Amino acid sequence: MTSRLELERRLINERARIEMVMSKAKGKKLQSIKGGKTMVAFVSDDACIGCDQCPTVCDDNAIEMFYSPIKSPLIEVHSNRKAKILREDCTGCRLCVLSCPTDAIKMIER
Repeated sequence: MTSRLELERRLINERARIEMVMSKAKGKKLQSIKGGKTMVAFVSDDACIGCDQCPTVCDDNAIEMFYSPIKSPLIEVHSNRKAKILREDCTGCRLCVLSCPTDAIKMIER
């Protein structure tokens, strides 16, 4: 079983890796995304794949994962995780937008 300290170390390393990779691609994309205190992140449930990238990079703990029922009665899925933005805690830093592999997160006016 993995210890808590090992998990925390992995989280720190993964956050650093994501920030390093994203900083390379950030330049132009970051300039085109509005951010700041007047903006808040918004997650499209349909596009979110529950990958845990956004809560990993969020320094403000403004993103939590929750379980959502699957929309199709033809597929039985026991784990359908989605990201949820905690609007009060979101500072509009845009890290979640940059880290999302499916572009499920957008910035909107508060």
